[in-house]
Amino acid sequence: MPQRLVAAELDLWIAARHVDIVMPRPVRQDTPTTSGVLMFRSTTGVAHARSLLFVPAHRPELFEKAYRSGADAIVMDLEDGVAENLKDSAREHVREWIANDETAVVRINGPDTRWFEEDLRMVQKHQAAVMIPKPQSASEVLAISKELPDGSCIIPLLETAAGILAAAEICRVQGVARAAFGNGDMALDLGADGTSWPALLHARSTIVTASAAAGIAGPLDGATTSLTDQEILREDSVHARALGFTGRICVHPSQVRLVNDAFTPTDAEAAHARAILDKADGGSVTALDGKLIGKPMVERARQTLRNWERHRSKQTQDT
Repeated sequence: MPQRLVAAELDLWIAARHVDIVMPRPVRQDTPTTSGVLMFRSTTGVAHARSLLFVPAHRPELFEKAYRSGADAIVMDLEDGVAENLKDSAREHVREWIANDETAVVRINGPDTRWFEEDLRMVQKHQAAVMIPKPQSASEVLAISKELPDGSCIIPLLETAAGILAAAEICRVQGVARAAFGNGDMALDLGADGTSWPALLHARSTIVTASAAAGIAGPLDGATTSLTDQEILREDSVHARALGFTGRICVHPSQVRLVNDAFTPTDAEAAHARAILDKADGGSVTALDGKLIGKPMVERARQTLRNWERHRSKQTQDT
């Protein structure tokens, strides 16, 4: 953790090794959603999230602040953001939050830890989005999925070499809504530079491809660890969107607005999408501004407009 950062800037700093972990991923379109509750009690909400803000679960005084940050969802972290001697009390803080019908994604401790069974028992009592850290195989994710109540969904956090190699099977597990990339642990596992896009390009592209093949929403990229350099955050977000990621993990409230903006089509992009749809009326191949317009471009334009309208509507409700 940089020594120059003042205490106020560290409010939502998640454990040094895991600040860059990516969070969640959307669900299959044929999965039923729940109504009458807030966004992250439904798989649709998970699929559409642009920003997931991590908050350490042993800091309940930060929960409301995180919830009001503008992030599409918060991730209550029971795993590496919490010291071993605070795991039990952190779980109680999460239990109290979700028992009051407040929404959150819960990152539980992995099956190979002594806290896993208690974490699982807690989330079994509530319909929730559960983030599984470091899954190694589809069978591991399926076993957890079978223990969750109907309406719950899973976000596998792919952050090891074994998890990347199994990504296609993991993304097809029933109940998986969306995948996320843990760039910090992935870099550690590979002995690579976690800030290098070429070094982790294969892993990132594998997750995007696996998500598309499984028919689930585009994955969430890992976080930018710099809390003060907005240009690095912007560049990382542009790269992630270009690769096919549809959101990112955030580790501080100051990152939320930029990430939301990066994964929301601009008004200019929406206008161009409308022009494509107008020009392509009838479905035949044509051209616009000297560029070919075929079926893939038309479908991409429809997706852009749906995304723009969805988040414009949310911004209107928030103001």
